[in-house]
Amino acid sequence: MSTAVAAAIKAGIAIFADPKARKAIGWIIVAILSPLILLVAILCSLGSGAAQHDRAMTNALFLGGSLTPGAPAEVRAEFDRVSGIFSRIDTLVADLNQDTEFGEIDPAQVKAAYYAMCLADDTLTADDVTDCFYTLETRTRTVTTTDEEGNTVTEEEYTVVVPKSLADSYASLSAQLGRTTTEDDLANIQAVYTQVTGRGGEDYSGEFLRSDGSSTGIDVSGFTDPTSKNAHDLVSYAVQAWENGWGYVWGTYGNVLTESLLDYKIQQYPDGVGQYEDIIRARWLGGRVTDCVGLIKGYGWLDPDTLAIQYGTHGMPDVGANAMCQNATVKGPISTMPDTPGLAVWMEGHIGVYIGGGEVVEASGTSRGVVKTQLAGRGWTYWLEVPYINYD
Repeated sequence: MSTAVAAAIKAGIAIFADPKARKAIGWIIVAILSPLILLVAILCSLGSGAAQHDRAMTNALFLGGSLTPGAPAEVRAEFDRVSGIFSRIDTLVADLNQDTEFGEIDPAQVKAAYYAMCLADDTLTADDVTDCFYTLETRTRTVTTTDEEGNTVTEEEYTVVVPKSLADSYASLSAQLGRTTTEDDLANIQAVYTQVTGRGGEDYSGEFLRSDGSSTGIDVSGFTDPTSKNAHDLVSYAVQAWENGWGYVWGTYGNVLTESLLDYKIQQYPDGVGQYEDIIRARWLGGRVTDCVGLIKGYGWLDPDTLAIQYGTHGMPDVGANAMCQNATVKGPISTMPDTPGLAVWMEGHIGVYIGGGEVVEASGTSRGVVKTQLAGRGWTYWLEVPYINYD
């Protein structure tokens, strides 16, 4: 990065970090512009004619798009550098999230922190920054195996990834940078994160509509092609989940909630499931249950011949809502969404299935289960074609 560009970045940060300047222009303006301050500083340093590229560059970096044609060469060079770092962060976080037991590392949060605090620092790698957002813990679990001498082994140690709190993550990042995280740093990170994820959008005033159905059956007779995974049949599957009154349990994907499955999920997720045990037992025991991304994964894992949902099959990976959005190659801001039933709609930490007619089916939490909502005003920030689903 050139000295001029680096200086422009620092100047842009300084403007928004100055309390007097921020107060003068108003917090609302800062909240809108803070996510762009670093790249806007670059663009402004290259001339006002480049300013038209700022929004495209931000979207491209965080959503995997491309630059506006005609972007200056120095902007393209910086875009290539940062997009390479972001790509590495996405890969690292996706791998780490395979080894968590509760919660996930949010790749958008990691990238927002890098974007707001590290853009002008060439010394930190993607690995350095990502390392600030988790710790490793060695735990013990009960298993039954037999060693070479015929002895039974009932316990083993294993390592899990434990996401850090944001406060601890930022403290680790400050240590990496060799400076103290300021309130302005935190404000800039949050502004970046809010801009790129759309959190804090309009409140939903519509209805979370539940069906009064209670069937555990799955019917594929209306599928257009049970031998493939396609958008039309994803819609049919999601609508059935709503019509049949499926419930919600964290970490499930459409199986019937038995006592043994509930006990397992309580042990697996003592916070996400255990603290809601009474509600789950009263409302969902004996019925099919899913979480938000499990609604989509369950369709991907459904065997149309046996009607069993078989974990990890048919090329559908076991990923969270955030990773599913990150992995999508066709996606965009919700304002650009085509009217295509079977698309997924996403907001930070949550995902649903667009079924057409301005409606979405989503697994909306322990108290609601699977519900139907209106697309408009719900707070969805991006749409995406689900990886491994055919949209032809």
